[in-house]
Order: sequence, then C-alpha cells, then structure tokens
Amino acid sequence: MSTEVNKQVVCRFYEALQNEDYAAAAALCHPDFVFYLQMDTPIHGADGFIASEKKNFDAFPGFSFRIEQLIAEGDRVAAYLVFDGVHTGGPVDGIAPAGRHLRFSLLMLLTIAEGKIIEKRAHFDRSDIRRQLTGEPALP
Repeated sequence: MSTEVNKQVVCRFYEALQNEDYAAAAALCHPDFVFYLQMDTPIHGADGFIASEKKNFDAFPGFSFRIEQLIAEGDRVAAYLVFDGVHTGGPVDGIAPAGRHLRFSLLMLLTIAEGKIIEKRAHFDRSDIRRQLTGEPALP
C-alpha cells in the first residue's frame, strides 16, 4: 500500500472515532489489532480498544478529536492529534466529572497491514490530563 492510502485509512479511523461510529472504527482494525495505551499496556483486539475509547469519550459529550498532522513512511503513519472536551459524562481514571475543560495533544504511531490498522501506539501526558481534570496546580 502507498503512504497516501495508509494516511487515508488513518484519517477514516479518526473520523469514525470523532463521530463516535465505533463500528466503522473497528472495521478499520486488522483482526490481529493491538493497542498500546502506553508502552507496556497492550489491549488485544478491536473490541477491547473500542470499549476503552468509548468509556473515555463518553466522559466528554461533544468532544473534538482532530488530526493536526500526519506523517507516513512505509507501513507506518504518525498522527499528531488534539483532544478538546468538557468532563460532564462518566468518571475518567477514577475522577468524577466536574465540568472541567480538558485539552491535550497525543502522538499516535499506527502500523497498517493489508489495508487495516494492525497496531496503534499512544503517547500523551497522563499527569497533565489528571491535573486538568482535578484542578491541581502544575508541577514547577
């Protein structure tokens, strides 16, 4: 597959997540899909990934999850995204909703096989998210 085709797969995937069309997002995942929420915490299969994402997105009704930049080489696509939402839904990491605004960036590295996403690695600052949701001051 070309890098442009791989980028299109990633764009459709994130568009489906933004629209909360989890069936469409899952359909873009390879049968051997693995999601690494952080480096050593794999979630195997699209179903586990979708359940994890849905729980997080449900906590932020009306959220925005935009691709800011895509870079592709070979079978890999790097996606720089920005999440923006207000925490009025369910809890996140044990933090009850308090109507706090959350905005943070993520870097995803996705691997494409047979026209589908076979691996997705997420990198983001979990402590920044916690700080924003609890109102704790930032560390110096």
